[in-house]
Amino acid sequence: MPKPAPVFNNLKRKSFENNSTSSKKAKKAEKAAQKYAAAYGSNDFSDQAALNRRAERFQREHEIERNKFRSGGSTPVFKANNHHAHLFTASRSGSPYANNDEPEGDPNVIDWDRYTIVGTCHDIFKDYLRLTSEPKPETIRPYAVLQQTLAQLKERWRERSSYDWICNQFKSLRQDLTVQRIKNEFTVQVYEIHARMALESNDMMEYNQCQATLKTLYDLGIPGKVEEFTAYRILMLLHGRNRSELNLYVGQLTPRQKADAAVQHALAVQRALAIGNYCRLCDLYLKAPNMGAYIMDHFIDRERTKALMVITKAYLKVPLPFLQQNLGFETLEETRTFLVKHNVNSFTNPNSPDTEKILDCKPSISGLHRMYEEKYSKVMIKGAV
Repeated sequence: MPKPAPVFNNLKRKSFENNSTSSKKAKKAEKAAQKYAAAYGSNDFSDQAALNRRAERFQREHEIERNKFRSGGSTPVFKANNHHAHLFTASRSGSPYANNDEPEGDPNVIDWDRYTIVGTCHDIFKDYLRLTSEPKPETIRPYAVLQQTLAQLKERWRERSSYDWICNQFKSLRQDLTVQRIKNEFTVQVYEIHARMALESNDMMEYNQCQATLKTLYDLGIPGKVEEFTAYRILMLLHGRNRSELNLYVGQLTPRQKADAAVQHALAVQRALAIGNYCRLCDLYLKAPNMGAYIMDHFIDRERTKALMVITKAYLKVPLPFLQQNLGFETLEETRTFLVKHNVNSFTNPNSPDTEKILDCKPSISGLHRMYEEKYSKVMIKGAV
């Protein structure tokens, strides 16, 4: 029951000639009483009978609503103000659209369904063009045509078509999926295939864009090659030397992800880098599963240079075959080319064959430090998100 309002009928003004402060308070109280009375339309609030009748009316209304709830078995009908009435409306059938009482949408929320289109274009291949206006259905390919497009692109890739053309077609395919709001296993497959092609073609910008979208799709629960791309993401974070994000990401791995061979390999690379075990790191580089070696290609030379800095400080002379074995090179010629490229070419017997060449370590120390600072002190990753 509502509490009875205070009675203002018998308010009497008192004169306080000797106290100006009390007089001001009295005037404020009188004005407040007048406003209160005007708001409620009547000054007769002491009528207990009227208050009782009002309480009985509220009680009857509550009983009616309670009986409706018990008989209908559904939630009662609540009404808020007109602006928010659609948030509280329900019906006995459980549908908010029963009895043709369709709720009014919130004008402040974007209606994405209004902008979702279904394409009508039947061209298998279509060049990628950045959208500068609202997409038109006649320029967008429907889902069935997009499936044919992916099959054709995989066939063209096996036939060694130009990567630039393949990448352009994949970007167009991804755009048609995006404007039609298609997010399913087929979408994941498209991004995974494009990411692998980008790795193979050393296109890290497109790879990072695909990887960012795949992370969002995986978070939605859409199945795919989650463990494979989890390992790629760990290697990319190692490449970027982003330790804080790497520790956070590794700490969130599930037991299933940690049990995967590719993820275990990536974590082993992380441990080898953390303790400076360059022999173990180069061995893992040669044994990388899936396409992990393509990512390690971007930071293995940096780590080899750091290993050379350690070796030249620890030894006076080192045979070239020793460097090949410990730095993970496939041939002696590749090892020698790497040394020359990094200004490490002080051999005691430069005219001897590669199998007998010996590196003089002391003259190479200063050049290695300078080369490392110039070439590897900063990491630039295109397309990183």
